[in-house]
Amino acid sequence: MRIGQKSFVVFVSKFLGSALGFVATIYFANVLGSEVLGYYAAVLALVAWLRLAGDFGVGSAMRKRISEGDEPAAYLVAGFALVGALATAIAAAVLLAGGLVDDYVGRPVAAFVALLVLTELFRLSTIAALEGERLVHVAGLLSPLKIGVRSLVQIGLVVAGLGLTGMLVGYAVGGVLVGVAGLTVVSVGIARPERRHVESLVDFAKFSWLGKLQARSFNDVDVLVLTALVPSGLVGVYYVAWRVTKFLTLFGSAISSTMFPELSRADAEGSEETVSTLVTDALTYNGLLIIPGLVGSALIGRGLLRIYGPEFVQGATVLWVLVLAALVYGYQEQLMYALNALDRPDIAFRVNLVFIVSNVLLNVVLVVAIGFLGAAIATAISATLGLTLSYLALRSLASFRVPVGEIGRQVAAAAAMGVVVALGRRVAAALDPSVEFLPVVTANAVTVGALVVLGAAAYFLSLLGLSAQFRATVLSNLPASVRP
Repeated sequence: MRIGQKSFVVFVSKFLGSALGFVATIYFANVLGSEVLGYYAAVLALVAWLRLAGDFGVGSAMRKRISEGDEPAAYLVAGFALVGALATAIAAAVLLAGGLVDDYVGRPVAAFVALLVLTELFRLSTIAALEGERLVHVAGLLSPLKIGVRSLVQIGLVVAGLGLTGMLVGYAVGGVLVGVAGLTVVSVGIARPERRHVESLVDFAKFSWLGKLQARSFNDVDVLVLTALVPSGLVGVYYVAWRVTKFLTLFGSAISSTMFPELSRADAEGSEETVSTLVTDALTYNGLLIIPGLVGSALIGRGLLRIYGPEFVQGATVLWVLVLAALVYGYQEQLMYALNALDRPDIAFRVNLVFIVSNVLLNVVLVVAIGFLGAAIATAISATLGLTLSYLALRSLASFRVPVGEIGRQVAAAAAMGVVVALGRRVAAALDPSVEFLPVVTANAVTVGALVVLGAAAYFLSLLGLSAQFRATVLSNLPASVRP
């Protein structure tokens, strides 16, 4: 399967999964409110950091070593053994410190935190094995399965009156199912690892784990800081804004997942030209969705958040800043994936360290100074610093071209989209001049949905007209039977 087609399969899979999660979050927000969502977000952020300690970069090391094609079965078993031992230790520690965990979150959740650490590490190890086999499209297809099952179980348990408990149990069920399903597809087999296999994984992991820490810092440091410093309701508002933002990063994430094994293989084969082309392509298409998303969040962010409930509208500015941060971070992520694929996790380690320290410090300072908007601003500043450092680092290792022209055309298409959406917004507001959008929640959702569809059509039609490369890419990745 072509790289573009793999990226598209991964993107569509993540899109379907995120769409399911998007609808489920709207339900939870309206039924449970921002406070319960705040507790839920705090648990997931805490689990994300604990699973990072349980993984310790072994997942990235598995992906790298398996993708190289040399004794993949031994690396698979060694990786699962290492992660299993670490996961057990982390879960036991959580249970022993249960009182502290409960006090931090504000609810008795320690047992659920331990359970989620185990299930998430199992799932992530399976995904790492699939991506190492260059089956990223298969791994991507598991995303809607996970979110679909999770959402259905969560909704059922919430309807039954279990609230936060039901949401956490549903999350665990989705993780277990994906892990089991993924293992049935892994085809490298099983082989008894030797000490050198374990040492090879550890040698790579000791640097690459900080790359995971960087991703967690970008995704969850703000929620952890907010949980300690602001009311749970504001954490819930921030969580919803972040979920919307993550929806816009799907295509860039799909590209990263697809490109890593291809870059790793090209580097192992000494193909510098292929490495350069892959990095440039990743930068070209990283902003394909999130650049127009930035414009759209500024224009209809309030109406979008109103779908979740009136209390979430206060996160409109936070949403716009988070989308900006995600746009910058997406380019950084492409460069960091390239550094690790080129087997230079030591350089990525140093870049990540700067990003993490700056993000933590800025989050604390700005949240104390200006509230929950400060967390979004801190994330944006840290992402800009990380992008600068990762660009300079990769430039010293590989020759690649920054596609300024294509990015500029995406910006121009997004600007054209903005004009169309702004006009559509005025028409919608004219239906009831007393409010920004139609006053009824259902009508607001219909209006926002219509503006999103209108904007998407305007953006892609504009980009097709402006970019010959985009037209060629679309045509080359269409099935042969439908190409003109």
